[in-house]
Amino acid sequence: MKILGIDVGGTGIKGAIVDPDKGKLLSDRYRIPTPKPATPSLTIETIGAVIKKFDWRGAVGCGFPAAVKREIVKTASNIDESWIGVNASAQIEKMTGCPTHLVNDVDAAGYAEAEFGAGKNRRGTIFMAAFGTGIGTALFHNQQLVPNTELGHLPMHGMAAEDYAANSIRKKLDLSWEEWGGRVNEYLQLIERLFWPDVFIIGGGVSKKFSKFKPYLHLDTDIFPAKSRNHAGIIGAALAASANHMPQEKSAE
Repeated sequence: MKILGIDVGGTGIKGAIVDPDKGKLLSDRYRIPTPKPATPSLTIETIGAVIKKFDWRGAVGCGFPAAVKREIVKTASNIDESWIGVNASAQIEKMTGCPTHLVNDVDAAGYAEAEFGAGKNRRGTIFMAAFGTGIGTALFHNQQLVPNTELGHLPMHGMAAEDYAANSIRKKLDLSWEEWGGRVNEYLQLIERLFWPDVFIIGGGVSKKFSKFKPYLHLDTDIFPAKSRNHAGIIGAALAASANHMPQEKSAE
């Protein structure tokens, strides 16, 4: 069975055909830069171009950088505000004819990690934090998702946590790994005090450099980098669509 997974990010919109039963990509990943400004019309047009690249006619799972409820975009902290209230799935389906399921992007990545990655076979509470333009979060208890947690917006030092400890802040302020690792540690210690997780999973592109800031993390919780890396959002979006009982494209095998 096959589903097209799409991951909408702040800099790129990426897609690949996925086997949701195995958590594997069945095609090369295809990426198009995210349009500027990332308005609904321009972004949906770009998503349509990704779908067209694969000559796709089946179900689509789409990870999106916002809280999503019943396919409707509810927040716009890192995207254009005109997205709020838009039924993105309906718009994508109207353009492409492909049944589409929308899910928060870090929830999608969390699905991939909980099912196939660093959280596989782990019970208890799993907390995933993706450090990128902002801080996206996903929370699972006994492998069940609590959707749309958006805990990158917790207050720290008089600002949102993501304005203090996101990877974009490390780059903007040219922080050393020790300085930035200290900020990440503060954030994760706050999460420990609030949720008492059993496992932390670090996602986002910076997860590839986990060894550079791991020495500065002093936590009581086990912590691991995401195993799926940049594929997590694509795989998880396909998993979410599969779990939503959408029609899947059958394998030719």
